[in-house]
Amino acid sequence: MLSKYESDVMNAVYSLCDGTDGCLVSAAEIISVLPKNKKFSASGVDEALGNLHSDGYFDLISSSRAGEKMYVITLKESGLNFRRAKKQRTRDVIYKIALAFIGALATFIFGLILKAIAGG
Repeated sequence: MLSKYESDVMNAVYSLCDGTDGCLVSAAEIISVLPKNKKFSASGVDEALGNLHSDGYFDLISSSRAGEKMYVITLKESGLNFRRAKKQRTRDVIYKIALAFIGALATFIFGLILKAIAGG
């Protein structure tokens, strides 16, 4: 399971690759796509990219261009399916909440019926 920070970085990488299976990006480009309400640093992005690479989301090669650290990212299957898997997890959580609500409602109604039978 990805941390919120890693999930944000993976979203940024996925959007920067723009539907292709790879891209060449810098930490500054990744940070520019990340949510503005959080503090992201180049070292934090570097660490998150390393973790995502270790988890098998993409292949990562670091290089330097004009003194700026660049990342060559090639998405793997789990990286290409990242957004779809995220939507599926959201649907699963909503389904579980709805199922719990229906169960609670059924228990409540069953309790009312038992009270009516016992009291009447």
